[in-house]
Amino acid sequence: MPPPRVERPELPAYLTWEELERLPEELASQIELWNGRVVWVRRGPFEHQQYTGLLWTALRRSAGRDMAQHSDRCWQVGMETNVFLQPDGKSDFVTPDFLIFRCLEGDYQDIRASDVLLAGEVLSPSNTQTDIEAKKARYAGSGIPWYWEVRLARDPRGIASIRAYVLETAPGQLPEGVRPLRRTNYIVAGEWIPGDTDGIDIDHPFPIHIPWSDLDY
Repeated sequence: MPPPRVERPELPAYLTWEELERLPEELASQIELWNGRVVWVRRGPFEHQQYTGLLWTALRRSAGRDMAQHSDRCWQVGMETNVFLQPDGKSDFVTPDFLIFRCLEGDYQDIRASDVLLAGEVLSPSNTQTDIEAKKARYAGSGIPWYWEVRLARDPRGIASIRAYVLETAPGQLPEGVRPLRRTNYIVAGEWIPGDTDGIDIDHPFPIHIPWSDLDY
């Protein structure tokens, strides 16, 4: 259960991880550090929490099936967990709504971007496209191979769509003299819409099969 929301105080534009840790938990939980820059994270409504939890449960089932068939694989599925984007240091991190990562050697270890197979966001209708694209670029720039977007609908509530993006590390053919703005980018590899499909069905990063009924509440 997320901590209660508190009013945002005046803070420096940049903080270190050590400075962030000294803030009250209910305040620090609303902040990501992007190369040390303070980025306030909007906490979603009740529906956001519910769909995040349902997706986490469904992904755990798929991960469990894959590990049962391949004894050499070990996956963890988490939600609202900090992912540190650099090989060392902790003042550059994002907090995806859900993620799949390789099992770590010990307990209570930091999760680095290099450990993560898939990161995802549950997007409420109030999320702005600017914020969505900025965070997506952070995931791509850190080399996370898969990114999912779960878009929620209103009236009635539910999932409007789920998109799976795969990381493209070599840009396609571009006109002479044109250079991509970013070194890496995501391209759509799958899209599922209730009513059009029976559920989510994709074979990467391992076989994931989720009927829509598993995401109802």
